[in-house]
Amino acid sequence: VMGSLRQRGTLDAVLGACVDRPLAKLDPRVLDVLRLGAYQLLYLGTPAHAGVASSVDLAGEVCGPRPRGLVNAVLRKVSRRGLGDWLDDLAAGHDPMAELALRTSHPRWIVAALRDALGPGAVGELPDLLAVDNEPPAVTLVARPGRITVDDLAAEASSAGPGRWSPLAVRLGGGRPGDLAAVRDQRAGVQDEGSQLMALALADAPLDGGPDSRWLDLCAGPGGKAALLAALAAQRGAELLAVEPRAARARLVARALELLAATDGGDA
Repeated sequence: VMGSLRQRGTLDAVLGACVDRPLAKLDPRVLDVLRLGAYQLLYLGTPAHAGVASSVDLAGEVCGPRPRGLVNAVLRKVSRRGLGDWLDDLAAGHDPMAELALRTSHPRWIVAALRDALGPGAVGELPDLLAVDNEPPAVTLVARPGRITVDDLAAEASSAGPGRWSPLAVRLGGGRPGDLAAVRDQRAGVQDEGSQLMALALADAPLDGGPDSRWLDLCAGPGGKAALLAALAAQRGAELLAVEPRAARARLVARALELLAATDGGDA
């Protein structure tokens, strides 16, 4: 599903060449089945008979029997050519920006914005930047101070290594974070390094007089930064007030901080 979403622009271009009507005219459920099937065929190397058959079965389950013939016919057309051949054909006659947008499944305006951000001297890096933007992000954990060390967290996880930027980060090489005892009992959490660095920057901000005793997170949902800040504050004898105006997100913050308080044996 994630791959189909990530490559939707390219998949829709291929499907548009195989369907005898605008894609917007299709039942959205049928279009989603076609995208999933085309992704299997073009990106995962699924054998044509398996990818087509599973997609036809899925269409029957979610849309009824009528669209099965359409799904079968369209995906058989897709399967007759590899991704490279499809892209070469569809890119013919396009300007370089449109071709990059097609090949990397990015809206053209994003391609243009990234090109402008790189500047004339680095425009040659644009294809690599767009390719990297399609890669799934690594799963990063935070070792919450006072609860677990980075070394102990890395030892508990398989194929793990230190983060690149945050001194509290551990990058997972695979597996499900929720399977780790340290994550389940809130000694660690899933948190990207940028988010960790923001919490560390606040904790290390210079004081303009006054005691280092009260910390404020004004927009705390869903609670990742608040949980890290609470762990840092506890080490200094400080208190964290986490504020979140949206009720659903506030409940997530409360749960994260309640679990942390329970771990410390304190009050939420």
